[in-house]
Amino acid sequence: MNLSLFIARRYFLSKRKKNFINIISILSMVGIAFSTAALVIVLSVFNGLEGLLSELYNSFDPEIKVEAKKGKSFEITPELLSKVKSIDNVQTVTDVIEDYAYLRYHDADMIVTVKGVNDNFLHQHRLDDHIISGELKLKDSLGSYAIIGSGIQYALSIPAKESIYPLQVLYIKKTATSTIDPAKLYSLRSIQPGAVFKIEKNYDENYVILPLDFVSDLMEYKNKRTSLEVKTTSGSDINHVKTLIQKQLGENFLVMTNQEQHKDLFRLVKMEKLFTFLALSVLIIVASINIFFSLMMLAIDKKKDISILSAVGASTSLIKNIFLTEGALIAFTGALLGLFLGGIICWAQDQFGLVGMGMENAIVSAYPVEMRWMDFVAVSLVIVSIAFLISFYPARLAARSYSTEQL
Repeated sequence: MNLSLFIARRYFLSKRKKNFINIISILSMVGIAFSTAALVIVLSVFNGLEGLLSELYNSFDPEIKVEAKKGKSFEITPELLSKVKSIDNVQTVTDVIEDYAYLRYHDADMIVTVKGVNDNFLHQHRLDDHIISGELKLKDSLGSYAIIGSGIQYALSIPAKESIYPLQVLYIKKTATSTIDPAKLYSLRSIQPGAVFKIEKNYDENYVILPLDFVSDLMEYKNKRTSLEVKTTSGSDINHVKTLIQKQLGENFLVMTNQEQHKDLFRLVKMEKLFTFLALSVLIIVASINIFFSLMMLAIDKKKDISILSAVGASTSLIKNIFLTEGALIAFTGALLGLFLGGIICWAQDQFGLVGMGMENAIVSAYPVEMRWMDFVAVSLVIVSIAFLISFYPARLAARSYSTEQL
């Protein structure tokens, strides 16, 4: 009777041990799957935010911008313009005068950034999808018009249509401080509001776009410009065009692509993405610790089987590879499930906007996502590395600890 109870107990404990090992393995796969899915989703959200920022800045800022390396402005000449326009894949070159000015409407006023552009600025259609009221134009037969940001319109209570009062633009002159006539300290011009744009808070609350000749007359710039904005032909390599422009103009000019104009912001987004990737990789490591324990328990449970393999001539490397393969199967199964789950959730977010921004005045209604194959490769490489490191010690222990003496 006692012998029967002993045999039954040993069998029962063996079954419980196997079930426990299986449960730990399943938990490992589930943990890795959810950690992998979370990593894929977060990286895709960062990609979407980066793409959204790039799209917003491309709406207002040029593909390529040319500025003087030293000083605020530079002299524009027909020879200089012809050098830039003659470069392959350069479609449009826009003269720009940009500076701070004082904007007044009726009894309200504020400091704004005035951007004077020539007529071909509107031909680039950068603002077409961002006009919320009024008519997009800088000039017509009746006169000149200002294109103002929605934040400025709200602050000064400017109607875009049938405005009773004109906009007054004041610019402080660089004159000797000894003058006693206040009128000589600034220049003033009036213009009618024409349209209102809404892109991003920084632009909406600061920028007013005006005709180039209006700003040149107001600020007395004459043939000077603060920058040139270059639009390239569709499908061209912007970095290559930038290099050609820099070579033509020489070292006295600074030529920047759109991302280089906002390099600090894009660098910040990339750093946040990197640190998030590292932080979520730690979660995968934590989830993979269960693989370590399940392999250790498996090595203990299968010591007689390992001894038999050793007795029939199995090498230590073969036994080690068996356990490494077991760890890899657990990790890869979880990783594949996680990659698939993360991809499905990102696709659903992109198509249906499952998670909203939670703000009424947000630029987009739902979080933007953009899946990139490099992220999937990076996540897979991380999981491969973690699975190998986690499985290495149990595999080595199993290969070295048991021999035919265990039989």
